[in-house]
Amino acid sequence: MVALNLPFKALADPTRREIIMLLKKESLTPGEIAEHFDMTKPSISHHLNMLKQADLVSDERKGQKIYYSLNTTVLQNVIGWFLDTTHYNEGDDINDEKDS
Repeated sequence: MVALNLPFKALADPTRREIIMLLKKESLTPGEIAEHFDMTKPSISHHLNMLKQADLVSDERKGQKIYYSLNTTVLQNVIGWFLDTTHYNEGDDINDEKDS
């Protein structure tokens, strides 16, 4: 099973979820991300580091700038986990598992 604690912790914060939505559209520098928020650049850097530790974003240096982009593989794993928790065979009765 893929470790999901860090992604869930990172996704618990609304600022980080908004950063993910921004990166869904395109790769951005920390400065470009900061333009969308009323907070200090060190605070943005903290949020980006949390997202990076959870492997939700990756960074790439291009010349003097660092661009952050979305890592959709980890998001797919999180979504897959949610789907797995709600999926059962159509012929199975969910209550049968409780009676066993």
